[in-house]
Amino acid sequence: MKHTIDPVYDENSKVLILGSFPSVKSREQQFFYGHKQNRFWRVMAQVLDCPVPQDIPQKRSMLLEHHVAVWDVIASCEITGSSDASIRDVEPNDLSRILSCADITAIFTNGGKAHELYQRYIYPINGRQAHKLPSTSPANAGYSLERLVEAWIEIRIYL
Repeated sequence: MKHTIDPVYDENSKVLILGSFPSVKSREQQFFYGHKQNRFWRVMAQVLDCPVPQDIPQKRSMLLEHHVAVWDVIASCEITGSSDASIRDVEPNDLSRILSCADITAIFTNGGKAHELYQRYIYPINGRQAHKLPSTSPANAGYSLERLVEAWIEIRIYL
């Protein structure tokens, strides 16, 4: 399965948030965190102190206006449905297109699998540490929205 969603970034981006690979819903919508139960957009709205975006143009605008870039660790892989646990045969994304354009001050991973894959495939290439944040996925039921926001608020330091 090939990643077909372009990264969101511009020359003003300061923070890069990386997921693992788009979910089935995200692939259908051709944009990040498309599943209605994923809490990414609600968490980011609280972290950035703005309204929750309702459509793709609003989501893209919210990110860029607050200097946040979003993409995924994986360019292609074998995956069953949306399950991170099923990911295999990974080909990583080349982050140099973002890192050479923007002055990224911090890289964050959305969840344990994204962090594990970043450490395995991307860190050896770019040598840049990533901060692991708890997953906004509905599968991460151990974290309430409030608890996620408490963890994700760290992003503000770098903006």
